Amino acid sequence: MALLKFRFQYLAWLITFVLLATGLYIAMKYQQHYSSRFIDIDIKSNALSEMRRVFIRLPKNYNPNKAYPLIIKTDGNFNLDTWDDALSFLESTDDKHEVILVAIPNLFWHDTRNRDLVPPYARKDVAIEARPINQNQREIFGKADVFLKFIETELIPYLEGEYRISGQRTLTGFSAGGSFVLYTMVTKPELFNAYFAFSPAAWYDDNVVVKQFSKSLPNTAGNTHYFYVTLGGDENPIITVAFNGLVNALQKHAPNDLTWQHHTNKGADHEQNAKQSVSSALDGAFNHFDMAK
Repeated sequence: MALLKFRFQYLAWLITFVLLATGLYIAMKYQQHYSSRFIDIDIKSNALSEMRRVFIRLPKNYNPNKAYPLIIKTDGNFNLDTWDDALSFLESTDDKHEVILVAIPNLFWHDTRNRDLVPPYARKDVAIEARPINQNQREIFGKADVFLKFIETELIPYLEGEYRISGQRTLTGFSAGGSFVLYTMVTKPELFNAYFAFSPAAWYDDNVVVKQFSKSLPNTAGNTHYFYVTLGGDENPIITVAFNGLVNALQKHAPNDLTWQHHTNKGADHEQNAKQSVSSALDGAFNHFDMAK
């Protein structure tokens, strides 16, 4: 009887330990993924039919009476510390480099990254090979168009209602976020005037993102844009081939009023490239805007 009682006590203790450990793990993951050390805001999105969180980094010497350039960043907390360090350094050199940075994380309880960032002409369950012609159901494609609607019609108006935003807007993204940048640049060229794509995932469905980008580049004419696209020297060859396709498209089809630069960070892998690209992208954009004045 005593042995049976001990076994029940041990089982109860084990279940309690597992539940506590699981809860602690979830809490840590939530903290890492869905919260920041800046300002965290939840916005009800009618476009997405869900609540969406954003992280808002204000300049260190934020002045509510001053209008600031806006940078919207996909990829949430990924590389956010690098952005903070780069912006803090630039702010310390000249207050004209002060910006409001807004990062959008993926939802916490289920993965929305591919749904939100993959263009609507590529499969959200991404594949290298070309999409079979008979696979054309709407639900298999990414919904970057819906996510872009959220940014255009809900996020930006919210930010403009809470802060003074200047006319200088930048969109930046890494990997899948980079493919979203490419899609936005040629779909809504007037929405932002600078675009950064770090290691963009343009290889989906036999490089369909490259093909659509090349075909749609003339749509950006009439907008004074700056575009910066980078690659790590040690990235997967699939990404490298797509990157070279983007550069070739820019060389052939970029309109005269598009200022663009490309760069390869030697020795950098996929994630290292994103970290190494931030400062050079910001320098290029600030120089572009200074010259455009």
